[in-house]
Parts: sequence; C-alpha cells; structure tokens
Amino acid sequence: MDRDLLAHLPVVVAVGRRGGFAAAAHELGMSASAVSHSVRLVEERLGQPLFARTTRSVALTEAGKNLIATAAPALQDIHERMERIRAVKGRASGLLRLNAPRVCLPLGVTRVITSMSDRYPEVEVEIFSDERLTDIVSEGFDAGIRVGEMIAQDMVTVRLTKPFRSIVVASPDYIGRFGRPKTLGDLSNHNCIGYRLMRSGGLYQWEFIEDGRDVAVTVRGQAIVTESHSAIELAIAGVGLAYVFEPLVQPDIAAGRLIELLPQHAVTEDGLFVYFPRRAELAPKLRAFIDTIRQINRESATS
Repeated sequence: MDRDLLAHLPVVVAVGRRGGFAAAAHELGMSASAVSHSVRLVEERLGQPLFARTTRSVALTEAGKNLIATAAPALQDIHERMERIRAVKGRASGLLRLNAPRVCLPLGVTRVITSMSDRYPEVEVEIFSDERLTDIVSEGFDAGIRVGEMIAQDMVTVRLTKPFRSIVVASPDYIGRFGRPKTLGDLSNHNCIGYRLMRSGGLYQWEFIEDGRDVAVTVRGQAIVTESHSAIELAIAGVGLAYVFEPLVQPDIAAGRLIELLPQHAVTEDGLFVYFPRRAELAPKLRAFIDTIRQINRESATS
C-alpha cells in the first residue's frame, strides 16, 4: 500500500463513524474541504466510491463498509500501541472520549477530571453528553458511564460512585399550594415533571419500593424533560414534583430550596460505573482515568 493512501485512511474512518464530512472535520481539526479531498483521493486510488452522498446525508457504500471494517480496528490497534510506547516513558497521553449522561459530571466525573489535570497533563478528556444507550464501540468511544443496571454484561466495569437513592422532591412553594403526596397513589393528583426516554421515545415510569416490592408508577404533568438538571430547575421554580438522584439535590435540600417527599418508598440505585470492552483497558489514557477513580475512592473511604 502506498504511503499517501495510508495517511488518508483515518479521515475515511472518521467520516464513516461520524456519518458526515462536517462532523469528521470538527473531530479531526481539519477543514471540510480537506476531509473531502482525503476521501476523494482514497476513492480514486481504489477505483470505487466509499460514500453515497446527497445534499442531506452521507452513507457508506458496500465498499466503504468493507474498508472501514478492516481499517478501523487496525488503526485503533496502531494508535493504542503508540500510546503504550509513550506510557513506558511514564506518561499517558492522547484524547480520551467518554460517552455519559450530563448527570454524570456532578455525580463523580468532574472531580476525576480535576484530579487528572494535575496527574496526567497530556491526557485530554472529551465528554459526549448522551442520554441514550449508545453503542460505545461502534461510535468510537473509549468508555461509557451509566448506572450499573444499564450496562451490557460483556463489558468491563469499574465503580465510579457509591450507591445512591432516587427520590421525589418539590419546592416549599409547591407544597404550600398543593400539599404533600402521602402515598404513591397520591402522585396522580400532582403535577409530576416527566422524563422522555431518548431511545424509545416513551415516558419514564418512576420507580419505588412498596411493601418490599419494586413498583413502577406512571406519572403525568405539564412539563417533560430529557435530563435531570432541567427537572431540578423546574422543581425549584415550583412547577411540580421531580424524580432525581439524591446527590444532585442534597445542596438544595440543605438550603431549603427543595423538600424530599415519600422517603419510605425511595429506591437505592447501584451507582455509576465506567464501562468499556476488555481490550480497551490496555490503553494508557483509559488506565489513567481508571487509576484516578480508584485513588479518589480510596481517599473517600479513609476520610
């Protein structure tokens, strides 16, 4: 293979992974015209198109799928081996791409990145905020972060946080106007801030414990959001009841901005975990992230 062709393969792979020239250009720090030039050069050398282009979309041809299926793992392997060579000199480096819901930052990721900035200054962390259950391997992420029960069994997991409760909260103003729900059945009489599930499009059922059993309650209200921070903001404003992870609202409860409701029915979640395919843990940049998590958890356990 000539060297010119090899140099342009990472660009082709990025276009295939991102599903477009502009997105690939942004990821690679190149201009869209430079990305287009690289793809066109590879197509000319191979004698067939790799992408079917329209004014609205870019899709892989059969030849493109075959090329990327071969090239992407090989390029990733080369990249990881180079990072391991650098790490032998005592430093992890490179771009660590994480897929995680926005809620993961205040729950644990922020303090890990803060610690990493001092310990591993050559590691750059990119967090793609995603409320869906994205396939991190096919989308080119090094790792994902989710609640433990949402992770596929074939993934390696590392605990990021302790278990925590999911609770119902409302503002003192809302409670003053509409009262407190005393039973799960009372939720039907309240304005409950709903969650739209990004993958299915349905509404999330609030989960509780009642008489030792797991119970899912369908709620309704005048507001629907896709992530917790919006629900918290609306609850503080007095719009309605919010169902959230307790650590997110502990400062608001302590300050009197929110009040916990139905504590006897609160469920305990597994906590957040970092997950990744087994082969990925060999990458020094991911190992640095995991080592930082474990160090923070050890310090928290002894403090």
